[in-house]
Amino acid sequence: MSKFVQTTTLLLFMLILRGSFEVRIIGGHEVTPYSLEYQVSIQFKERHYCGGTLIRAQWVVSAAHCWRPSSVIQVVLAEHDLTVNEGYEQVYNVSNVFIYTFYNPKTFNGDIMLIKLSVPAQLNALVQPVALPEFLSSIPAQTICTVSGWGVTLIYSYTLSPVLRAVDISVIAQNTCSYQYYGKITNNMICAGSPAGGKDSCQGDSGGPLVCNGVLEGIVSWGISCANPIYPGVYTKVANYVNWVEWIINNNS
Repeated sequence: MSKFVQTTTLLLFMLILRGSFEVRIIGGHEVTPYSLEYQVSIQFKERHYCGGTLIRAQWVVSAAHCWRPSSVIQVVLAEHDLTVNEGYEQVYNVSNVFIYTFYNPKTFNGDIMLIKLSVPAQLNALVQPVALPEFLSSIPAQTICTVSGWGVTLIYSYTLSPVLRAVDISVIAQNTCSYQYYGKITNNMICAGSPAGGKDSCQGDSGGPLVCNGVLEGIVSWGISCANPIYPGVYTKVANYVNWVEWIINNNS
C-alpha cells in the first residue's frame, strides 16, 4: 500500500470532528464559573452541541460545520453547568446564520460562521464580547492560548462535561503542523496542542474559542483523534476572516 493510500485511509477513518453532534476539553480544569464572559453554548432542543464566542452584543462566531437552521437553535450566554438552571443564563433565539462563502466541508478550509441573535445580549459582569485580532495578523508559535468548552473529558468518551472546562495549549508552527497532517493544513488554519499530548479540544468543543492574550485567534475546527501529541487540534485562523466578519455585521445590522 502506497504512503498516499495509507495517509488517505488514515484520514478517512481517524478524522474526528470537534463538532460531532453526539456531544471536550482533555487534560483541563473546570473554570471559575462565569469567568469566560465570551463563551457561549449553542443548543438544539435545549441540548448543547457546539460552542461559540460572543464578539458583539448581537453576534456570535462559531464553526461552519456547526451549522443548523436558525429556527431550530438557541444561544446561551452566562452558562456554566449544563445540568441546572443557575439563574444567570441568557437564552436567545437566532434570527440569522451566515456561513463563510468559500467554506469547504471536505477540507474544513474557511470553517467559520456568524450567528445573529434575535436581540442584543445584555452585557454585564458575566457577559462580554472578546476582542478580534487584526486582519491577517499572525500568532507566533509557542504562544500559550486557552481553549474552552463543554466537550467530553476522556478520549473515546461520548459524554459531555456538565461544566465549562478549559485548558492551556501552545501554538504549533505552521510548517511543523502541515508536515504532521500530510499537507492538509492551509494558511487559514492554526494548530495548537501539547508536545506531550494529553491536552486538547474535541467533540462538543467545536466552534468554541481559542483565546490568546485576550484575543480570539482560533475557532475549534477539526483534528485526527484527540489529545494526540502527533496530531494537535486544528483551529480556524480568525485573523484571516476579520474583514468578512465586519462586512457581514455592517450589512446585516
